[in-house]
Amino acid sequence: MPKRRPQSKGICTYCATSYAKAGMARHLAGCEKRQAIIAEANNDGKGKFKKWFHLMISGEYEKDYWIHLEIDASQTLAVLDQFLRDIWLECCGHLSAFRIGSQTYSVHPMGEYGEKNMGAVLQKVLKPDMIFQHEYDFGTTTNLSLKVIAEREGKSKDPLTLMARNEPPLILCEMCHKKPAQHVCSACIYNDPSWFCEDCAPKHNTQIHKSDEYEEDYFLPVVNSPRVGMCGYEGSEKYP
Repeated sequence: MPKRRPQSKGICTYCATSYAKAGMARHLAGCEKRQAIIAEANNDGKGKFKKWFHLMISGEYEKDYWIHLEIDASQTLAVLDQFLRDIWLECCGHLSAFRIGSQTYSVHPMGEYGEKNMGAVLQKVLKPDMIFQHEYDFGTTTNLSLKVIAEREGKSKDPLTLMARNEPPLILCEMCHKKPAQHVCSACIYNDPSWFCEDCAPKHNTQIHKSDEYEEDYFLPVVNSPRVGMCGYEGSEKYP
């Protein structure tokens, strides 16, 4: 994969300040604007107090891509799976699964292998400091690592809140080494070069793939997701 900046940063949804992934976890624990929103929700006479999980999610191997998410702990793994599909993964309706300890929870469980479905409630299978995994597409797999950073009791208007997300990593064209990459060659993604700016992509396509229809034939857009360049993934419509 191409070289990126040393440490990816992201923006806090509540106060718009910038932090690195680990720093963001510490910031969110004490963010004044977040605490004010939580206090307002808790003082509202409507709704019941619930348990909420703060999850930090990142690419298992592509760690520049990360998310801090708060989710209602009474939701199911299926809800979390759908969120991951919506923001980072969905391209062709592939299968997916969570690995929590020695147990697999799949969208299409195989009972003969002891797999369970994703109807499991989060607070029944997760606890603070737990690390678990998610896999999407068992052919061209995107692997994610998830950690339960914290839990709290309280209220919220939404079942899940995207609290922070990494800014798109700076990836330079591997041909000119000057301009930001806008295309990734899906046929060459495991080789160099495979990331190209608008000007260099046609050159690569003509030289290597002997085709002028580079946008349709081999290239996918560079998007802010650990699934960039995989299968037919072109980015999220719900979380652009």
